[in-house]
Order: sequence, then structure tokens, then C-alpha cells
Amino acid sequence: MNIRRLGSGQRHKHIPEIMTHGGLLMQSVFAPSVGSFAQGMAVQLPLHLDDDRSIGALHQALADHYAGQEFVQVVRADTLGARIDPQDMNGTNRMRISVHGDEDGGCALIVAVLDNLGKGASGAAVQNMNIMLGLPEGLGL
Repeated sequence: MNIRRLGSGQRHKHIPEIMTHGGLLMQSVFAPSVGSFAQGMAVQLPLHLDDDRSIGALHQALADHYAGQEFVQVVRADTLGARIDPQDMNGTNRMRISVHGDEDGGCALIVAVLDNLGKGASGAAVQNMNIMLGLPEGLGL
């Protein structure tokens, strides 16, 4: 399978929003990638750990933030096995987030898997329209 990295020059349009909404003071490395398949992608966000940030704390912060959300699932990395499949969420409006890394080495990797066609701009537009009109969030997705 052929994997292609997007935004390798680190000028990707999502970096400012990641920094803003993630409360990051330094720009992180943004590493989305797509493969030689029709849909599906894995987005990777490497982070350095420090005394206030651990893999467990990152996982818990994400789990707390997305608690009760219909379309975002935060899972423990050890439940995924050894392989992350970018096509796991294909045909859904769901995104699965996991936190991987090495506490001793001081590094973490947040991985989001999504169907980039279903969870892309058109799906987001339908979902946002539903919210604004007071309709069920998943209507028409």
C-alpha cells in the first residue's frame, strides 16, 4: 500500500486551529497521511511530554472533552493492537482518537482515524446545519 503524507512543509491550514483549540504555545508537528485507497485517513500529532503532560493525562483530557459526543470515540491505544488502519472508520461519520507514546522517552502521538470523505467538509456542513436548526445532529449523515 502506498502512503502519502500531507502538509509535510508544516504550513497546513489546520495547524493554527490545532494550536488554538489545543492550547499549545509551540507549533506541533502535524502529520496527516492518506494511502492508495478511495477513502480513509490517519492524522498523527506528535507531542513532547513534560512534568504536567503524560500519556494518561492526554488520553483523559481528550476523553473528558469528547464525553457524550455521538461521533467521536476516544479509545485506549492498547485496545487497538499493533496496527492502525486508516480505513477503519470508512462509511461512518465517526472519528476514533487514541494516544500512543513512550513516557520514558518523553514523547506522545495522538492519532485520529476518520473517513475523510464522510467526515470531511460536506459532512461537517450537514452536521453543523443540523445543530443550528435544532435537528438531530446525525440527520442525513
